[in-house]
Amino acid sequence: MASQSVLVRFGSLAVATGGRRKLTGLLAHIVKAYSALVALWVVYQATLSSVDVLALSIIFLSLMLCLAFIFIGASKNCDPVRPSLIDYMLVLASIVTGLFFVLNIDSIAERISLFTELTTTQVIFTTSIILLTIEATRRTVGAGLMMIVIAFIIYNLFGDRLEGTFKHGEITLSHFLDVNVMTTDGLFGIPLRVAATYAFVFVMFGTFLAKAKGGDFFFDLAACLSGRSPGGPAKVAVFSSAMFGTVSGSPTSDVVTTGSITIPMMKRLGYPGALAGGVEVAASTGGSLLPPIMGSAAFIMAEYTGISYAEIIVAALVPALLYYVGVFVQVHLRSVRMGLAPLPADSVPRLHTTLLSGWIYILPIIVIIVALLKGYSPTFVAVFGTIGMLVASQFKPGARITLRDFYDGLSETTIRMIGVTGACAAAGLVIGGITMTGLASKFSYLILLVGDGSLILALLAGAAVTIVLGLGMPTPSAYVLAAVLIGPVLVNDLNVPMMAAHMFLLYYAVMSAMTPPVAVAAYAAAAIADDNPLKIATTAVVFSLVAFIIPFGFVFNTSILMQGDAGLILLAIGTVTTGVLCLCFAAEGFLKGQLSALTRLMLVACGFALLAPTGWWTLGGVLVAGIVIFASVRFSDRKRFPD
Repeated sequence: MASQSVLVRFGSLAVATGGRRKLTGLLAHIVKAYSALVALWVVYQATLSSVDVLALSIIFLSLMLCLAFIFIGASKNCDPVRPSLIDYMLVLASIVTGLFFVLNIDSIAERISLFTELTTTQVIFTTSIILLTIEATRRTVGAGLMMIVIAFIIYNLFGDRLEGTFKHGEITLSHFLDVNVMTTDGLFGIPLRVAATYAFVFVMFGTFLAKAKGGDFFFDLAACLSGRSPGGPAKVAVFSSAMFGTVSGSPTSDVVTTGSITIPMMKRLGYPGALAGGVEVAASTGGSLLPPIMGSAAFIMAEYTGISYAEIIVAALVPALLYYVGVFVQVHLRSVRMGLAPLPADSVPRLHTTLLSGWIYILPIIVIIVALLKGYSPTFVAVFGTIGMLVASQFKPGARITLRDFYDGLSETTIRMIGVTGACAAAGLVIGGITMTGLASKFSYLILLVGDGSLILALLAGAAVTIVLGLGMPTPSAYVLAAVLIGPVLVNDLNVPMMAAHMFLLYYAVMSAMTPPVAVAAYAAAAIADDNPLKIATTAVVFSLVAFIIPFGFVFNTSILMQGDAGLILLAIGTVTTGVLCLCFAAEGFLKGQLSALTRLMLVACGFALLAPTGWWTLGGVLVAGIVIFASVRFSDRKRFPD
């Protein structure tokens, strides 16, 4: 119990943020109008304007910093409705700093980095925006990411005093500020640019979908598909969270949105709080891996690797579907094992009624898919989807997005992006520091040393490091760190294909959101389920077992990523699906009855064998899996056993 208490306190520290305010009165109206104008400006700049990317990032960050200090206090005990004097001073500092950069953007763009000495004024303002960013990161994302940023800054400035592999050349304060702020290699780099374009507009699409009551449609559709089977409420959570999660792209926001319905429903029907929360967290986390939208980390992956976003979502489709097959099968087995009831018959809507009343929510998804297939950029794809949602909503009474809703949606989108902006800005600072010190090459040496020439060992080390980097950190930041530090090792030194290497890292960055002890999504679910967040996180990890294993499969067998010959792709999908089922049966220890330890061990071996490229291992895995499963079903005592 003592160790568990320590873990809970550690997790709380890592996700500790400032208190979020609910503004009132005149200030609320002013800030709402400001937020709506910011949203309109972002859409214009991302689609129609030809403004320099550095200027775009600078202006966007300055605008968002103001909102961060207005909406989020310095601590949980801050005034819940009114900013303090310090908050207003930070807002003023953000405005003044932003104006300085905007007014001097031409000279900043034309100067030669590291050759043109920074002036005293430039040193003051570059230092100011870094300090403002660090404080905004602490308030919006938590102390964990803030401490990582500070650690990298200390390493940048004082790492030349170290001895051994991680020593680097001298970096002066002026050098540090120049690269991190006056170029697009640091603070104003890829992560912030993605937040100001792709991510922002896709969040806007999700906001308007929710405004049009799309969440209700997804829930009803999920209830139609699975509500009548054993464990119906849990399966509804899996389906609805998957459908909503691919739109929201955020495990935590998905938990809060769909979990506020599914978790209480499961508890009312006798589900333990940890089980209800764990199912919701597992299902919500996978939404960041499910095409066609995925999360902002996928946009960063496209920008960083140069692989088109359309190629990424095609490659991500089969692994994501296998993830949800795994979660669904485990939920079903657990439900049968525990004798959990389906939804009451009178609460399950009819499928044709649901589709007839909710077809408008399918239309914008089709628009997004078509736009992607036509080759439009992700920004325009999101804009088209948003327009499709606005138009389609007019055909459904009770879901129409009015001018008032449109205004509210613009404002809510900007406010929802505050935390993402803080995380992306912090990630940019880390990237700048890694670039200056050459830490990526040093890290490559360390991974190769641990791997000792073995790809498996190197992948295990890379997966572990990515999860550790992601503890208490948003997925985009975790992926960026892994891509910069580990990506070059996998691609350049171990010859892993670019797509497979970065998809591997993306999976573990996403999984870090629910991995103990700092499982951010589990903390959100704990508040709804009224249960221990560590129990919820552990349950979610068990249900998501496939997501921790299948990335190794598509590194060795890229056919899983829809790459290569069509015949091999179909064969890989079939064998890997069988392998996933074997792993699910082994994880739950149940099929038609309780499985013995030997049977579970054999199923695990078959599961791993079937993830490998086609060959004798695959053939052997299929034969053994068939025999084991047949024997387990044929000779099972068919008795349930208590959890």
